[in-house]
Amino acid sequence: MRRLAVVGALLVLVLSAGCLGAIGVDVETETSSPDAGDSSGFDGEIGANASLEPVDAELSVHYIDVGQADATFVRGPENETMLIDSGHWSDGGEVVIEYLEARGVERIDYVVSTHAHADHIGGSAEVIDHYETERDGIGSVWDSGVPHTSQTYEDYLDAIERHDVDLYQTQANDTIPMEGATVEVLNPPIDHGDEDLDANAVVVRIGYGDAGFLFTGDMTTETEDDLVARWGSDLQSSILQAGHHGSSTSSAPEFLDTVSPRLAIVSSAYDSQYGHPHEEVLARFADRGIDTYWTGTHGTIVAGTDGDAVTISTVADARTDPADLRSSPAADASAIAPIEVRGTYDVGPDASALIVPAPLSPTSSVGSQPATAIAGGDGA
Repeated sequence: MRRLAVVGALLVLVLSAGCLGAIGVDVETETSSPDAGDSSGFDGEIGANASLEPVDAELSVHYIDVGQADATFVRGPENETMLIDSGHWSDGGEVVIEYLEARGVERIDYVVSTHAHADHIGGSAEVIDHYETERDGIGSVWDSGVPHTSQTYEDYLDAIERHDVDLYQTQANDTIPMEGATVEVLNPPIDHGDEDLDANAVVVRIGYGDAGFLFTGDMTTETEDDLVARWGSDLQSSILQAGHHGSSTSSAPEFLDTVSPRLAIVSSAYDSQYGHPHEEVLARFADRGIDTYWTGTHGTIVAGTDGDAVTISTVADARTDPADLRSSPAADASAIAPIEVRGTYDVGPDASALIVPAPLSPTSSVGSQPATAIAGGDGA
């Protein structure tokens, strides 16, 4: 039996196999996507300071290079773990599993599925199967409860049911109980009554000390407007993962001004068939002095924080000025490619500029803009 635990004051629903027919089992045609990464092995040059994990990070956020898709791994201050999305269906979770295995991840405490599109939950069934059979399991899965008609979505639900993993239908005002950090759900709205996958994407903000990380899935500009109206300055975050892979359907000016990020992360393929990140979005980042890291050119990006500053490590040393982002070559996409520190950014209330720049090649431009102060305290 598929178990759905609805958090907060919502009713607890139990979805049986028979109920799933009401969701629909029509198979969506899932065509191939741009290269989501070659996980066969790393053949690049390893620098003297390269490693697989950021140094001395109390909380780390790993924006995994999965091509034209999203997958983000979070290791909390008490060593609890979270996976936000799982990459594209065409990889079958292989890249994400190899990445986590290389870092000794034995258990995933929280799996957060922003929405049911195949470039976000594409590897979830395989990840759940792997950790439930080969490692120490999955703690719980959190999603919006908005269904999809694709086979990928059915496979995802089947894996949850097969291993009897708790599935929470989450919504705004919920808190995911990661020890030592504040993990707030800001979207979808309560009782939204809408089955638009992008508009009702699960939006999560992780706070640790003065550092804040905002994850928006494929949220639309209309939903951004709603978030600004509902949450206001509580949206402020040090790092914004650009919505919809850097599409112009997200990252509207008012939303950016409200979030006031120091850095932006774009997760999309170097040769994205959709042209992600879109030039309009990069121009908005440039206008606001937002240093931008792109998995297409930087490869996997890891942000480690002690609550006062954020250290960025990447596979490749590439440009971060949004206006010059595309001038760097494609990064190595191997799941076991080592990372190197590129710079450390102060994110406290008195944040100014990049405080500890790493040695950079002439083609890099990390930290050329002053930082924007963010909310203090626990990052809420």
